Amino acid sequence: MFKLKFLILFFISLSAYAQDYDAIRQQWRDSLCAATANILRDSIIRQDGDSMKLWWTVYGEKPTDGRSLWISLHGGGGTTPAINDQQWRNQKYLYRPSEGVYVAPRSPLEAWDMWCQQPIDSMYRVLIRTMVAHYDVNPDKVYLLGYSAGGDGVWRMAPRMADHWAAASMMAGHPGDVRLENLLNTPFMIWCGAEDAAYNRNRLDRERGLQMDSLQRTCPDGYVHETHIMEGKGHWMDREDAAALPWMAQYQRQAWPKHVIWQQEAVLRPTFYWLSAPRQELQRGKRVDAVVQKNIINISRCDYSELTLYLSSELVDLSKPITIKFRGKKVFRDRLKPSDKIYRQTLHLRQDPRFAAPCQITIK
Repeated sequence: MFKLKFLILFFISLSAYAQDYDAIRQQWRDSLCAATANILRDSIIRQDGDSMKLWWTVYGEKPTDGRSLWISLHGGGGTTPAINDQQWRNQKYLYRPSEGVYVAPRSPLEAWDMWCQQPIDSMYRVLIRTMVAHYDVNPDKVYLLGYSAGGDGVWRMAPRMADHWAAASMMAGHPGDVRLENLLNTPFMIWCGAEDAAYNRNRLDRERGLQMDSLQRTCPDGYVHETHIMEGKGHWMDREDAAALPWMAQYQRQAWPKHVIWQQEAVLRPTFYWLSAPRQELQRGKRVDAVVQKNIINISRCDYSELTLYLSSELVDLSKPITIKFRGKKVFRDRLKPSDKIYRQTLHLRQDPRFAAPCQITIK
């Protein structure tokens, strides 16, 4: 009888917290609308002396679960502002999704890596938040694509911000030294002309497709991808790559994946999906591997002295004890109490309602 009463009280508590969460999200959204109103008015994101102009249009009717957002990166790169402006104008009409807010930003930089230098990460996040606030975009339906120098950016930003995208598609870009492990839960497409030999793009893109094949063999539960090396095509693929959009549209982001591989890229991040690491220990190449099976979280690799886990009912059953293991050894087992304070903190930390979590625990 005592156990039954405890469970009834626990579930009543969860219901009350759920109502609080609705109010917390609404407060956040109201403040977000006010904070981003100038971006919508001016069509510019300004940050630390940099400015990213925005052009957007809306296609189709809004679905019941919210609109999609398509972020489409133009080509050009390390050339004149006039050429980059021309590439930006071209990108505005290069693709047309059947539904969603289609945004073509103008890079704030004139450089080959204009879409992946450090200041750009937070600009992408501001862009997403702005469209979530003002166009009812579903944050689980955000798609990234880009051509040429924009493809260079997708190669780097798709893994680096993999927890932000529902899917991504790279068109005619150069992969450089990017690692692909973070794409475990992010469907990814590779498009390149078989005759696009400048900077060895055709050979390197083909090789990266084979790497994705290999990763999928080691983790059959993820690494959804397709590689299209277009025979007879050079740098311009005659819009055949537009087939990427309906392919991407069939996927939504897994905000709470049961299997996470998190490897630090060139720009360091303290959070990834439901994991957080100490800022002072961040270093390129450091990695965390974590798998959730029912209410057991097994961390097989962690290159940090401690790790914070944000937990929600989408990941584990919060009415039951949570077990955490490191390399098979139990380091924690207990029931966690949901907290609206933690929910509010994680919402403001991540600025994404889908990453707000009512529970957190730090494992040393």
